[in-house]
Amino acid sequence: MTAVKEVARRPIGHFTERSIAGLVAVTGAGVAFGLLLLLVRVRWSPLQDADHAVAEWFNGLVAPHHALVTVLQAVTDLGGRPVLIWLVTIAVVSLLIRRQPRLAVYLIITGVGGLILDPSLKTLVGRLRPVVDVPIASAPGNSFPSGHALGSFVAYGALLLVFLPAMAPRWRRAAIAGAAVLVALIGLTRIALGVHFISDVLAGWLLGAAWLGVTAYAFRLWRRERGRPVPPLTEGLEPEAGHDIAPAPAEEHVLAHPRSAVAELLVGWVLVFGALYGFGMYVSYHAKGTFFDTLDTEVPRWFAERHTGTLTEISWWWSKFGDTHAILLISLVFCPLVLAVWRRWRPVLFLALAMVGELTLFLASAHAVDRPRPSVENLDGQMPTSSFPSGHIAATICVWLAIAVIVLPRTDRWWRWVFVALAVVMPVGVAASRMYRGMHHPTDFMGAILLSALWIGLLCLIVRPNADVREGNRPSIESEDVATLDDELARAGRAD
Repeated sequence: MTAVKEVARRPIGHFTERSIAGLVAVTGAGVAFGLLLLLVRVRWSPLQDADHAVAEWFNGLVAPHHALVTVLQAVTDLGGRPVLIWLVTIAVVSLLIRRQPRLAVYLIITGVGGLILDPSLKTLVGRLRPVVDVPIASAPGNSFPSGHALGSFVAYGALLLVFLPAMAPRWRRAAIAGAAVLVALIGLTRIALGVHFISDVLAGWLLGAAWLGVTAYAFRLWRRERGRPVPPLTEGLEPEAGHDIAPAPAEEHVLAHPRSAVAELLVGWVLVFGALYGFGMYVSYHAKGTFFDTLDTEVPRWFAERHTGTLTEISWWWSKFGDTHAILLISLVFCPLVLAVWRRWRPVLFLALAMVGELTLFLASAHAVDRPRPSVENLDGQMPTSSFPSGHIAATICVWLAIAVIVLPRTDRWWRWVFVALAVVMPVGVAASRMYRGMHHPTDFMGAILLSALWIGLLCLIVRPNADVREGNRPSIESEDVATLDDELARAGRAD
């Protein structure tokens, strides 16, 4: 009987030990942040001197090197609100699709708390940002604490705690170390770019650790109250959910014959480039007096004669739908969702190859053909690339055509035709706007169609993005169950 009691006490004892250690760590972080806040508020001279000395040292080190500034800007963007909100939102939707609403609620509460703490404390403290000899970056609002340091610590830490169970045990320490290095680098870039003092960044890290510790402790208490075991944090918040939240646990090989597929893609890329180069050289320099020459001359003039303020503004917005940022955003939203629903990497690989292939084919053929822009007013000014083919149009065709190819055979619901319509409407709108703005000839549009049709067709033959559907793969959430996601979220905080 005594032995049974001892066994029953072990989980309680382990939880108590971990809880005490966790509370000590959280309390320590909170106390350290409070002390730092006090020192900043009273303007303690040694701290101010150290802050300004470090800011000046970094400014002198970084300012002369423009390439280094570019790298620092890229790293610091990983801790900005747009990236962090995108990561957390995609993770929440994916967790809801995978029937893990409590983990989704944990991410929402933790993320929203971080968003509230940052501006609130900035307003409370009212500390001005550093003033350096050579300004190389700027940021709005006050300085203390660093929002990038706080937000990155909270967001990446929470995502790590949620998704650790989906990783193989041998990769978990590497993931923890990688997240720690990333958060540290983001904080250091804020100092190096001259937009924060070192005490701002330290305060962001300490406050992030305290808030993340509080929310993780609350989640573990909830597990304990429901009679569930409370594992160490190195195993994640919900170890039993590992299989459900793993991206593609049932997929052993993305491609059956990867080496031959790579060779086929390289050969295909060369052939597509050859077709583009041949067509581009013909319409650019050898089509005088033909139908193509008439089309390329008259259509830009027809658009130029019909410029109005309203149409010019509309064309600017339509052009934005085909630029790099819009295409990247569409891909970064669609890929995680399709991975969450169908648990396969192949559709993601298909879309990624579609965009990489489009970009490389566009850059190579634009450089090789080197076609001048239409001889009308170019509303977008001087562009770094030549006219043939249109990169905006090709990217728009490729991304929406690839999405339609993936979605169409995977559901029988009416809304699948929306993606087919978008694969037609979006490229036509972008093409009309680019020609209206005097940036492309009609045959540049034809070149974009040729590029997209050949490259997407080649990828369909080699990658076969929907092979898993023919093999019987079913989505993690059926289309008719989408309406239940709100109910799942509403029940997240209630008992089982």
